[in-house]
Amino acid sequence: MHLEPTYVPEYESLKELLIDMASERSVPVVLDMIADRMALRPHIALVRIWLKKTGDICDQCEMISHCPERDQCLHLVAGNGRPISGGNGEGNERDWSDINGFARRIPLGYSGIGKIAVSGRPLKSHEVAADPMWQDREIWARGEHIKGFGAQPIRFKEETLGVIAIYTRIESNRVEEGTFWVRMISHHTALALANARAFNEIDHLRSQLELENEYLRQEINQVQSFGDIIGNSPPLMTILNQIELVAPTDASVLILGESGTGKELVAREIHNRSLRRERPMIRVNCATIPSDLYESEFFGHIKGAFTGALRNRAGRFQAADTGTLFLDEVGELPLSLQGKLLRVLQEGTYERIGEDMTRQVDVRIIAATNRDIRQDIERGLFRKDLYYRLNVFPIEIPPLRDRKEDIQPLVFHFLEQVLSSLKQPPKGISGADMNRLINYEWPGNVRELRNVIERSVITAAQGMLTFDFFEKDSVQDKEEKPGPSAVPNTRGKDKECLPAVMTETQVRELIRENIINALKHADGRIYGSHGAARLLGVSPTTLGSRMKKMSIDPQPFKINPYKPTTDPL
Repeated sequence: MHLEPTYVPEYESLKELLIDMASERSVPVVLDMIADRMALRPHIALVRIWLKKTGDICDQCEMISHCPERDQCLHLVAGNGRPISGGNGEGNERDWSDINGFARRIPLGYSGIGKIAVSGRPLKSHEVAADPMWQDREIWARGEHIKGFGAQPIRFKEETLGVIAIYTRIESNRVEEGTFWVRMISHHTALALANARAFNEIDHLRSQLELENEYLRQEINQVQSFGDIIGNSPPLMTILNQIELVAPTDASVLILGESGTGKELVAREIHNRSLRRERPMIRVNCATIPSDLYESEFFGHIKGAFTGALRNRAGRFQAADTGTLFLDEVGELPLSLQGKLLRVLQEGTYERIGEDMTRQVDVRIIAATNRDIRQDIERGLFRKDLYYRLNVFPIEIPPLRDRKEDIQPLVFHFLEQVLSSLKQPPKGISGADMNRLINYEWPGNVRELRNVIERSVITAAQGMLTFDFFEKDSVQDKEEKPGPSAVPNTRGKDKECLPAVMTETQVRELIRENIINALKHADGRIYGSHGAARLLGVSPTTLGSRMKKMSIDPQPFKINPYKPTTDPL
């Protein structure tokens, strides 16, 4: 961009520049404004501004040999001027506002500009003369009638943010007052940068709070429904000890257990006891997200990234930044997304859909599943490396039927909650009904128990609760079961050799006994090449569904129910 010089009284125009800088929040606009306005001065040949940033083009940088650290350097962010010859001696580049040419990056400590960034003070005249970079440019300077050079650090408090440099066509001893104005402009530039940083932080925090509110509102009802962890059984005490061990760390946790056992409650307890407890725990149910929206849900998107993307949207990772992300039903993640999730866990970076900018994120991952992830790995449905990344500290929650000591305190806890929420008077439970609750197998675990309590409160007519809606036992006691029916032969003597007909109940009992025998042979395992599902010739999900309907528990058939499996992946 080339601007013709104007002849507004010089220092009046500089005052106007300071006023305009104070009213502008955008850093790039402020920097361009400084370079453009300063370059309008008749005696100024070139204005350039560098800011201290992280190294980004180290492999292509022509000054890499002078930058051993490759950590930070000065980035040329704004510039303008008027060459005399139509070119600046730098590859015949004609546009001095171009920030991608010579000195686009300057190592800290190298050359006069780099030394200013390190020392935080302007160079003296003898230091400029001894500058190797200035000496290399002496031919260019003579060709452009450059007679003076001044540079000031851009400092805020004790931090040097960058450098502003001015090349003039008048002698150095005639620019004392100009040096004063350059110093004044550098101070205002530092203030503009600091203000912009503060505004960006405020905008980020505001956006973060909005995200937290949006996602946390979805969780309030569920959190209030279950309250704290209730119970005192030995298996539950083991879980609480594990929570105490892992909560203060940033280790990933994988919570395993059947549906309804309280995996999310354990996840929240880990978060509440962690160092991130002041930040949000964002939950995402991987089983409920449409397949084409997974990436947007996790990482977000920008407006116009795809059909229906009407506005920018931040994802769950941004909402959980510096907090915890709870991946419920993580076994349902599609294979195509697992690699991207693994990258975020390993590198802490991601991109929104449709956006080139890489974002940093600091998130602790807690995952939960009721699936056999090892079986999914064997079937090629889950990445082994992601499993290892999530399974740093596994916690297995036993089903409610294996910790019956917890049922009675849970009953009283849920009863108090439900009576309060429904605004009903106190109700009691008979000893016989409490025994029924304790002896029931609870295929739906804690969630089913709460639903039963709530349903009983709603249907109770008197002050005592009754439970007359349990599923009937799928199997009667063997002494009550008739053998194969002795069906009368009404088809003649030629049919006497036909086998006896079995009732539906008898058929179900045979199926149940066959499942139990398979579990015994498989030592209680359902999945895997030696699991009961393989022995029966059915899928593990089908077998699990049948076992649930028939209230068959695989735990008693395991060699050591509390010993974690050591089967190879």
